Amino acid sequence: MKKKVALVTGGLSSEAQISYKSAKTVLGELDKNKYDVYLIDIHPTGWWYENIVGEEVAVNKADFSIEEGGVKINFDVALMCIHGTPGEDGKMQGYFDLIGMPYTSCDTATSALTFNKRFTVAVAGFGGVGVAKSLHLFKEIPTSSETILAQLKLPVFVKPNNGGSSLGISKVNTKEELTPALEKAFNEDTQVLVEEFISGREFTIGVFKSKGITTVLPITEIKTENEFFDFEAKYQGKSEEITPAVLSEEMQQALTDAAKKVYATLNCRGVVRVDFIYDETAGKPYMLEVNTVPGQSEASVIPQQVRALGWTLTDFYGAIIEDTLYEFSISHKN
Repeated sequence: MKKKVALVTGGLSSEAQISYKSAKTVLGELDKNKYDVYLIDIHPTGWWYENIVGEEVAVNKADFSIEEGGVKINFDVALMCIHGTPGEDGKMQGYFDLIGMPYTSCDTATSALTFNKRFTVAVAGFGGVGVAKSLHLFKEIPTSSETILAQLKLPVFVKPNNGGSSLGISKVNTKEELTPALEKAFNEDTQVLVEEFISGREFTIGVFKSKGITTVLPITEIKTENEFFDFEAKYQGKSEEITPAVLSEEMQQALTDAAKKVYATLNCRGVVRVDFIYDETAGKPYMLEVNTVPGQSEASVIPQQVRALGWTLTDFYGAIIEDTLYEFSISHKN
């Protein structure tokens, strides 16, 4: 019997536009011989499913079910395609845990932790992963440029502490640029991370677990004509992504080991993407951030890496779903 998959997309943040693009890719690649797929759109007006005649049907939040043609449909698994809140910050995960629904992303605690960039680098750093020196700022506690620059060396990155898709991020090269950068970041979030710039090559690495084995996908090097890998570079063709990256054996091993360590330290599940800067002078990688619901659009790197591994996206998404169902069955045996 075919499994019923809720492909959960949308979201309540400015990242919703990317979520829809990711869901389109996943929907097109899922094996329809194995799965009946239902697109569930979470947005500010509610949780909706568009039925076969184009009507929006409200999702029953008591058990995350829908009705199609007078028949109640209960899902076997939720395939997470929401970037940002509430799909990447632990809120949906907590809801699914409460109703006993298997889902394909990291668990509630890890999702909440990794959505907070400062908490992520703090825990990863404590676990022995290389991270940049940084400051955690709060909107209700004004901090002067002088105070920040007394503790961090220019250039620095200023970024919203929560969220992704590189929204609200600035690279600051001079003291005069710092205040406008802080205002830009605080427009996206009430907490901001200011992080020292590390010179080096930028890489992004997909990691997933299937049948108990952690696999590091072929590494992608990011090269951009912009000052850094911002929203424009990510989604508007302003970057070059080389997959697999051309690396020395030493760099390949260091990045692979670091990616596996991040995945284990943060107790990740499913597929995540970890961003690194490799400082060739120091000879080590520094983790920038972790994305627990990485993009799956045509402009995203995970699909590139999966193909470079020799897999089809159909096989990859199938493996993620089946592993989720297997792990859920094991954890609920008793």
